[in-house]
Formats: sequence, C-alpha cells, structure tokens
Amino acid sequence: MITCFIRYEIDPFKTDEFAQYARNWGEAIPRCGAELIGYFAPHEGSATTAYGVYTIENLAAYEAYRARLRDDPLGRENYDFARREQFIRKEDRIFLRLASAPHGPLVRP
Repeated sequence: MITCFIRYEIDPFKTDEFAQYARNWGEAIPRCGAELIGYFAPHEGSATTAYGVYTIENLAAYEAYRARLRDDPLGRENYDFARREQFIRKEDRIFLRLASAPHGPLVRP
C-alpha cells in the first residue's frame, strides 16, 4: 500500500468552499477505489494549509483510480467547482509508504 498526501495552499477567505470540496471527495474517492483517510482544513496556526490523505494499492492502481475519478459525475463536478471558485492556490502531491509498524513493535517482558 502507498499513501498519497496532498498539500493544498488555499485562499483563507474561502475555507467554506474548501470544506465543501473535501466533503465531495469524501463520497467520490472511496467510490472510485481509494481508501480515504481524510481531508484536513485549517483550524489553528496557518489559515492557508490543508491536506487530503488516502491510501491505494500501488501506482498502477492509482492511475486506474484517477481515470475513474475523472469519469465520476461528482468527481467531474468537484474539479469544475475548484476551478470555478479558485479556492485552491497550490496543490502538491507525494506518495509515501509506511516504513514502521502502525503502532510500533510489540514489547513483551
């Protein structure tokens, strides 16, 4: 499994629009084949940094997922919504793999 981390720079005056965008992906992403961990919007500190995080089997599965997402009615609508409202200033995506056990090694006495 690999995890996709998307870092967004958003317009601080359009956080409600970003929240709607995140809710829409909450429906479309799982339907199209990725496991959504979540979207994270600004709360304290930076008012312009947000994240989206999901897992997928591998990069080949990612390419197929992206094609399904582009063809999904809500996916297309969400891409159009972001383009129209321009609340995303910048988007960076990185794929990482888990390098440690999820909860650390089990220690026995």
